[in-house]
Amino acid sequence: MKRLSAAPRGRSRKSPTTRRIAGLGAVALVCTALTACSSASAKPSLNWYVNPDGVETLTTLAEECSTDEYDIEIQLLPASATDQRTQLARRLAAQDSSTDLMSLDPVFVAEFANAGWLEQLPEDVAATATDEDVLEGAAETVKWDDGVYAFPQWANTQVLWYRKSLAEKAGLDMSKPVSWGQVIEAAAEGGGTVGVQGNKYEAYVVWINALVMGAGGEIISNNEAGKDAEIEIGSDAGRHAARVIQKLAESEAAQPDLTTSNEGTSLGLMYEGAGEFMVNWTFVYQNYKTLVDSGDLTKEQLDDLAWARYPETVQGEESRPPIGGIDIGVGAYSENGDFALEAAECVTSPEAQVQLAINEGLMPSRSSAYDDEELTKAYPADLLKLWQESVDTGGPRPKSAYYATISAALQSTWHAPTGVDESTPEESAKFLADVLEGKALL
Repeated sequence: MKRLSAAPRGRSRKSPTTRRIAGLGAVALVCTALTACSSASAKPSLNWYVNPDGVETLTTLAEECSTDEYDIEIQLLPASATDQRTQLARRLAAQDSSTDLMSLDPVFVAEFANAGWLEQLPEDVAATATDEDVLEGAAETVKWDDGVYAFPQWANTQVLWYRKSLAEKAGLDMSKPVSWGQVIEAAAEGGGTVGVQGNKYEAYVVWINALVMGAGGEIISNNEAGKDAEIEIGSDAGRHAARVIQKLAESEAAQPDLTTSNEGTSLGLMYEGAGEFMVNWTFVYQNYKTLVDSGDLTKEQLDDLAWARYPETVQGEESRPPIGGIDIGVGAYSENGDFALEAAECVTSPEAQVQLAINEGLMPSRSSAYDDEELTKAYPADLLKLWQESVDTGGPRPKSAYYATISAALQSTWHAPTGVDESTPEESAKFLADVLEGKALL
């Protein structure tokens, strides 16, 4: 496999990183040949903090994108998004110069950029990182306050996975857009279930946000105002979202572990009894295909698996599928900022994105990567098209410097799903306002 590469920098940058390097160069002039000068010329290692998704391929990318001038070393972050944010925030708040590259959940970008923890991409690099080839939903995740602060690497989205036999049994026409209400009723009538992420964690907020945006609303607006943002969750859109959650919680289609369910818990229920409708991320297809390869699932069972666009919150109104994935940021305090920018371009190249998709089921953020011959052989054409459309027209979570607080406040007031009703949105709006104003504690 050919080595991946990024375009050479070939420019002068007056960033904090460059000024620090210049300062170090001045100090180096007073070194003697027998002391610190020898260590100053040592080949630097760039630390790339990654989450546990696709580590094997990320390690390969780190090796392929290392050069004669620097090496890229993988450093593993915790499994949960909350713990990843905590570890990175502690390092960056302490101005850690060894945090060079970071794999960031998209909702971290605004907070970290606002805090001055991320290197803003130079204009020419930013233009390439968010050019027309990048899916719109993915490009939006790396922008903050008129700047670009990260490179989209892979883009995640949710679709509706289901058993063809279950939909047929319930008489649900899947050739047309379907609503949450239709899906819940069809599952109950067919003796199946509906799989969601209902535990008290970030993915539950992903579900709430998608429901709200699918009803034409937002959790907050005027996001860049920080604590003074407009809180919108108590709107009609919020009430539509609450009705969907309440309907599922009260339905026979609710899975027994609804209040603790996560991305993995409903996977096994797809082939139990009549099966299920399940909203989940792109990894699902690769997961079931691997089970066929291992003999744990038959080809006939896999052939009964189908997919459709994320369900509508309000019947007749286009849904806004969740957007996730990973963006690559460069630490503002890195001593090797130019090298880190070059490395970030390399590990997010179209070739790198294709490797992640084929090996790990982590889908590209660039449209052109979906035309790669290897990728089109690995996935059904209509599924690749659905993923692209879902990212392009999806609904991102709020971009806010206070997103962690917003998410925690929503989790506190919307969990458990079995307690949600039409009063929940307004109660959560009041609580969130009090938390942001310092009148209440999480």
